[in-house]
Amino acid sequence: MSDTAHTLTRRQTLGIAAGVTTGAFLAGSPSAAAVPDQRAWRGGRTQNHWPVVGRGHIDTFRIEGTGVDVPLLKGDVATVLTYVARRFAYEIDMLRPGDVEGHTAHRAVGTGFESNHLSGTAISIRPLFYPLGAQKGTGLSALEKVVVADILADCQGVIGWGGHTNPVKESHFQINVRPGDSRLARLARRIRGEDEAPGSGAGSIDPFLPDRRRKAAAYL
Repeated sequence: MSDTAHTLTRRQTLGIAAGVTTGAFLAGSPSAAAVPDQRAWRGGRTQNHWPVVGRGHIDTFRIEGTGVDVPLLKGDVATVLTYVARRFAYEIDMLRPGDVEGHTAHRAVGTGFESNHLSGTAISIRPLFYPLGAQKGTGLSALEKVVVADILADCQGVIGWGGHTNPVKESHFQINVRPGDSRLARLARRIRGEDEAPGSGAGSIDPFLPDRRRKAAAYL
């Protein structure tokens, strides 16, 4: 894992450059949004083709480096989604209890991709601040989007982001491959290996290095 001092320095730099401190962020109003009409998701599979599951397939996972727990599908899905949340915490802003939503049994959705919470294969990070249908320019800053693009590039197509959807929901991250896709297992294996190696993985990454920015450009 990372050198904590280095992580804090990069996160503070990002916040200053974006013109947003943690206090200002929390004191600000959530993004304005036209709330879509909700409907009940009736399928046995969610929008990303994973089965709707009950609590027996779900466990609660701590997002390392934070005090935040999130319910997710056990196994590789949880490994990858908690990695995404860790990188958000380390490189954009530290997460707090209540900031992250995972699995739900409630079938009301505003759009199809929100159904992926029913399979435990999606998270929403601060959905009140980055809601479904938010007005353009009210979400993540340009520099924060550089970090998100790096996360997406790092996950090599396994993760989809609500900032690329219509309607938009910048808080939304989901598993973007079907069950059994080898890319998910390969990514989860890599993440677990990095977690065991000091100085690698989430917390040690600088998404603003020129080579990383070039690789992430396609995801902006």
